[in-house]
Amino acid sequence: MELRARGWWLLCAIAALVACVRGDPASKSRSCSEVRQIYGAKGFSLSDVPQAEISGEHLRICPQGYTCCTSEMEENLANHSRMELETALHDSSRALQATLATQLHGIDDHFQRLLNDSERTLQDAFPGAFGDLYTQNTRAFRDLYAELRLYYRGANLHLEETLAEFWARLLERLFKQLHPQLLPTDDYLDCLGKQAEALRPFGDAPRELRLRATRAFVAARSFVQGLGVASDVVRKVAQVPLAPECSRAIMKLVYCAHCRGVPGARPCPDYCRNVLKGCLANQADLDAEWRNLLDSMVLITDKFWGPSGAENVIGGVHMWLAEAINALQDNKDTLTAKVIQGCGNPKVNPHDSGPEEKRRRGKLALQEKPPTGSLEKLVSEAKAKLRDIQDFWISLPGTLCSEKMAMSPASDDRCWNGISKGRYLPEVMGDGLANQINNPEVEVDITKPDMAIRQQIMQLKIMTNRLRGAYGGNDVDFQDASDDGSGSGSGGGCPDDTCGRRVSKKSSSSRTPLTHALPGLSEQEGQKTSAASCLEPHSFLLLLLVTLILAAARPRWR
Repeated sequence: MELRARGWWLLCAIAALVACVRGDPASKSRSCSEVRQIYGAKGFSLSDVPQAEISGEHLRICPQGYTCCTSEMEENLANHSRMELETALHDSSRALQATLATQLHGIDDHFQRLLNDSERTLQDAFPGAFGDLYTQNTRAFRDLYAELRLYYRGANLHLEETLAEFWARLLERLFKQLHPQLLPTDDYLDCLGKQAEALRPFGDAPRELRLRATRAFVAARSFVQGLGVASDVVRKVAQVPLAPECSRAIMKLVYCAHCRGVPGARPCPDYCRNVLKGCLANQADLDAEWRNLLDSMVLITDKFWGPSGAENVIGGVHMWLAEAINALQDNKDTLTAKVIQGCGNPKVNPHDSGPEEKRRRGKLALQEKPPTGSLEKLVSEAKAKLRDIQDFWISLPGTLCSEKMAMSPASDDRCWNGISKGRYLPEVMGDGLANQINNPEVEVDITKPDMAIRQQIMQLKIMTNRLRGAYGGNDVDFQDASDDGSGSGSGGGCPDDTCGRRVSKKSSSSRTPLTHALPGLSEQEGQKTSAASCLEPHSFLLLLLVTLILAAARPRWR
């Protein structure tokens, strides 16, 4: 293949030389006139353009035959071609980011609206049904919803512990309200708390809410976080600068035909693809992990539906809270007897003489609202968009050639092949860095991948691990996910009772760190953390120390 390519380039060079020798002055003047118009239209000074073709020994990028380009023109057009490609890349990235942002905001708004509606229903219905059992504890309920929002929006809370602490606080307060004639001490309340799991004062509601909320919230937030991570990756990859070798190849592709005197010749399709496959080789390496992420996001939407799905659970938190208070009132006498049996008789309040029954309130029966279908429509649209953008990175060279590079519709004798008008014979390279080893248009060092893009590949792996864990009902935080360098973990190996227990709400820090914040979560509400962004220097120092010791000991070995 390499010998064939060299032979083809030699033939093209000979043909170009013959064409230069046989050209007549009139044709040269006409060619430079067209170049003057094009060059001036781009905002450059027409004084740079010669009136007729000149010898091209001064050219550093374009073929050195007769030319309409001076050195300054070549440099200006090279810079302009690079900026045009960068603009085209940014336009493609912004379009993809806009698509992801539209899906993110639609689904995120829906989940937050479900939680807000649940709290609003609680605030409307609970005061009339439960009286002071609710009104004297509004802060506890308000704090619970606030923490559920923080968790959904990316705060590194432990949801099971958050719920357990809520039930413990609520039990203490309601027990005292239901027994105003008693004065339980802190030790007595501690005893009550230790027996709560066996006594089940709230019935099955706490357990049901814990099991369903953990799976529902982690599924909802990981899906929305996945959209956010995908958008972040696109934005950061768009900021990666083009390599100098790419800038030269783009100039040769787009504007050397002008310098050569054939401004009407458009790039041959395969020639354009080879140039952009070489320029975007590192970007194409995102493809595998990008597909894994999008596939995992489509899969996690299965957890949005059904009685235990995200839509019913997030929108029905108040249902379990009402069920819990109903159960506590129903079980009051039995609970009191068992608490006294286990903890002894508490002190009696001598100042409370009012009848207990006046303090009790009724029960609340709430009807579950049927799904409106709006989430189903949003998810269906999101899944279709995710499928559409699966091959974004490997299709980018072809897309840019077709839409931005004025590529010729066919590879024939009339297209620009980098040397002259004529067919382009080399084969099209494969996708990705490793396949550019024999790229005839762009010199690519396949041993030096772009580290900024490799970092984004790792972010895709980490988020995919998180989604796979969420599918199994586990909240795998970013630190855990990044421990698996391969990014191929299924998330199924983390037991329900251990996943996520590394981070507790009872942290020494008063701030709540974020695993991956959703839009709208301010720095005051939490900090974004990532284990992947922190590199420990110990390994490097150890290696340096060993090197110095060996260097000092070397004379002794001679």
